Amino acid sequence: MDALSTNLRRELAAAAAALDEAKSGDGQSDADTGRRVPGELLDELIWASLAHATRGASPISLSTAWYDWLTHMTLSPGRRTRLKAQAWNKAAESWLQIWQETALATWDARGGGATPAGERIARTLCEVHDDWTDWIEEAVKRPTGVSKAHAERVAFTLRQLLESTHPRNFFWTNPDALRVTREQGGANLIQGLSNFFEDARLGAFSGDSATATAASEVGTRLAVTPGKVVYRNRLIELIQYEPATKQVHKQPVLITPAWIMKYYVLDLSPGNSLVSYLLEQGFTVFIISWRNPDQGDRDLTFDDYRTLGVLSALEAVDEIVPDERVHGVGYCLGGTLLSVAAAGLARDGEDPFASLTLLAAQTDFRDAGELSLFIDEAQLAALEAEMGTTGYLDGTQMAAAFTLLRSRDLVWRRMQEAYFLGQRGEMIDLMVWNNDTTRMPYRMHSEYLRRFFLNNDFVQGRLEIDGRPVAISDIRAPIFALGTTKDHVAPWQSVFKIHLFADTEVTFALTNGGHNAGVVSPPDHPRRRHHIHTKPDSHHYVDPEGWVDMATEVEGSWWPSWVDWLADKSEGRVKARTPRRADTPTNTLPASKALEAAPGRYVLDDAPD
Repeated sequence: MDALSTNLRRELAAAAAALDEAKSGDGQSDADTGRRVPGELLDELIWASLAHATRGASPISLSTAWYDWLTHMTLSPGRRTRLKAQAWNKAAESWLQIWQETALATWDARGGGATPAGERIARTLCEVHDDWTDWIEEAVKRPTGVSKAHAERVAFTLRQLLESTHPRNFFWTNPDALRVTREQGGANLIQGLSNFFEDARLGAFSGDSATATAASEVGTRLAVTPGKVVYRNRLIELIQYEPATKQVHKQPVLITPAWIMKYYVLDLSPGNSLVSYLLEQGFTVFIISWRNPDQGDRDLTFDDYRTLGVLSALEAVDEIVPDERVHGVGYCLGGTLLSVAAAGLARDGEDPFASLTLLAAQTDFRDAGELSLFIDEAQLAALEAEMGTTGYLDGTQMAAAFTLLRSRDLVWRRMQEAYFLGQRGEMIDLMVWNNDTTRMPYRMHSEYLRRFFLNNDFVQGRLEIDGRPVAISDIRAPIFALGTTKDHVAPWQSVFKIHLFADTEVTFALTNGGHNAGVVSPPDHPRRRHHIHTKPDSHHYVDPEGWVDMATEVEGSWWPSWVDWLADKSEGRVKARTPRRADTPTNTLPASKALEAAPGRYVLDDAPD
């Protein structure tokens, strides 16, 4: 029985006991005892059960969006009349196209045509579906009066429906599947059936296969850059890597990855590791490896991630490399957290950073992309109820949300290739990492979604540390920010908004690729290019489109440009530093034992206690 079911049974038992006490009339009110009343507990259990059944989605949120859209469409008779006329004309064109192609295909087949009729008809059906998809997406664009969020949610839902009903998702209407079956005499179907049963046996549908793959490869094929765990507390392990050069830059690099996935996205296989590249360029590199939380971590807060994560790591780095400022690097959520930590330190007059690098990291969440479609009050109520029963958000649930953003490539196309064509794509290192999910503590994740995605508190001046607000404008360290052109998680125009809030020099780079593949971009990667431009703190703001026009276009990876920037912000070189234990009061590594080799323990921890 899974953790949710177990906790639901426990909560129901507690509710029954509380109800019995209430009936006995002991004279104490629930306000006096501080406990939840049975009715409220029942409400939470209903919400949790609903969220569990819908994988965290709120049907109320979706129905509200559709009601808003349909109501305003009802009040737009002119638009409805125009769309109805277009639909009738398009339907007539589609049927005529199908009829003509069917007739021609049948005629050609009788005459011994090279392409069988079934394949030609299937290809026509795919083309018709694509045409209708374009028309529907244009037709459902935001009607007058509909909120932007509701219009985007309706469009997203329809897009998922259209993707799932595409003719290519069905064998008899997939022209490539019919062609390959004809050419191979059905061998592809035998292999496809074998692929299906293999996935079922290994639990690939639930993510078990990916977890097993990661467990076997992390430390053997992935995350193999030599290093040592030099610091550990209940939330992080800090890894210091072995130097690759005799001389290193004086200022070390501290990387804060996103805690939503494992840290080794920046230390994949050899030749595809940003960590290894930094070492080769003469930098001392530290990286945070987050612990995978379990039920006992339900009350960890966002501020705990700041103090136990970034601040503890800074203290450990200062112990190992004393009296040197640090090049802080944050990826995705890690970049958001690093920005908050840096703003708090700057507000208090502390200056530990020689520079800040934010990789695909947002600070303003007003236009946070399609991921924000999953976040509103109704969605959060359902999600919080579900997390309340387990103490965390399961990683597979978050991964499912990311998968929906690219369902065409990550779901349907893979299914077609594996089961219809009998083809298996190579399990590249980035795919292994992408499937190696982590859990989110209940309280921290709720705070993060509410304070950043929902309320946008950070850039609105409402986010407080130690009772006082923090602001990006207090940061004085130069900033390097990276956006990627095909980012579904942190759209580059949203990342670009750092220009609006920073009162310091900002260098922005825009690379082709997505949220992960665009960041993991070694110099020998083919077909990579990027734009880059530096805005001094005295210059005026330029919008994203104007920035592209003025930025310098560079063929190749952004890594060399960034390393040149880091070197420019550094202050000479010293003898290479080998990893050593950080002697800080909060270090739980035994002083008497040798340092643990990277990748450490936390990255391999997948089972809740």
